[in-house]
Amino acid sequence: METPATTLTQASLPEFARELFDHLPRADQRRWAHIYLEGLLNTPGKKSVRRIAETVSGSPTAPQSLQQFVNASPWNWMPVREQLARWVERRLLPRALVIDQVILRKRGQHSCGVHRRYLTSTGRSVTCQVGVGAFLASDDAAVPVNWSLFLPRAWTEDPIRRARTRIPETARARPFASHALELAGHAARRARSRPLPVVADLEGTPGASDLIGRLDGSGREVVVSVPGKLRIVPGSVRMTHCPVTPSFLGPVLPAYSLHERDPGFQVRTEEVPLPGHLGAGTVTSCLVHVPETGPGAALRTYRLLVVRNTAKGCPAQLWLTNMLETSTKDVLGLAALLPGAARAVRDMEKQVGLLDFEGRSYPGWHHHMTLVSAAYAHRLLSSAVPWGSGHPLPRERMLVACAGAEP
Repeated sequence: METPATTLTQASLPEFARELFDHLPRADQRRWAHIYLEGLLNTPGKKSVRRIAETVSGSPTAPQSLQQFVNASPWNWMPVREQLARWVERRLLPRALVIDQVILRKRGQHSCGVHRRYLTSTGRSVTCQVGVGAFLASDDAAVPVNWSLFLPRAWTEDPIRRARTRIPETARARPFASHALELAGHAARRARSRPLPVVADLEGTPGASDLIGRLDGSGREVVVSVPGKLRIVPGSVRMTHCPVTPSFLGPVLPAYSLHERDPGFQVRTEEVPLPGHLGAGTVTSCLVHVPETGPGAALRTYRLLVVRNTAKGCPAQLWLTNMLETSTKDVLGLAALLPGAARAVRDMEKQVGLLDFEGRSYPGWHHHMTLVSAAYAHRLLSSAVPWGSGHPLPRERMLVACAGAEP
């Protein structure tokens, strides 16, 4: 027996698919896009190409055709993602663009970008691909609308690997900061009004200060978790693009110095309610300047916050923002959107086959991530009522865990 939710999803899927894929030049591409999307939503268990074909098509050639569509067909994924972002914006009422790394565990060594990586969260090394996702996030949910694939030098500097997996000539080995800037820039260019604030975890990111400076320099509002070793210059006066000169006498300190009972500079301490059900928190904050490196380096003014959860005993978290006139409560409300990206990834693994892609090519990875993101968005948001206006906060989407670690 069909539930009302199932009926709504099945009835609205063709319209959703047309909105996303009508620009594809060939009728067969549009058809297989719809079939693959339907299969991701309706195939039980692992969503392999073979199982998707068995679920949604009776044709004996369907597995080969689906494999061709995802891995080899030369369709551009960016227009699909742009349409997806517009569709999500109408239904989610997002508050921020969350940018986060996603670990995609793999077997074998032949999928594009696969490598061994040590995960501090588990203390183990895994074989994986690393995606960088841009998620439109509200208090209730986060939905990925754009992706970038991290490529180690072992892949970009190997012509055989590049040719075999069809890595484009323009793709190079880049740090997380470069991927994040690209995703934020694309979202800003697509925005029809003021771009959303960027929320990101930079705690383990090399070059965090330069990334923050470039986002701030582009006019983006940012709320980012930062490493305790981030170099800061305490200050009580706002400075805009102040050049660093040899006569500058301010002390350069690590951000974790704000933890100290007497940090040696002016701070503000306040008790604020934390988002979700985390209770009250103690927030110590001050204005700081973050020196950048390289030619034309400048001191920009930010607000550094250390958040201690007095109710749950969670480790303190360090956050940096350029939203100097925004209340502490509202800044922490944006920071609380960050864990939503990880929850979305876990849901995508269970519900729409995020980890079930069997192809190895660079275009195939981007095609699959686009289709999986579309399936997840439709599964979550296909109701006509925009999230945040009529939906209660689902219990599994409440902020119930602490993010970050004390330096």
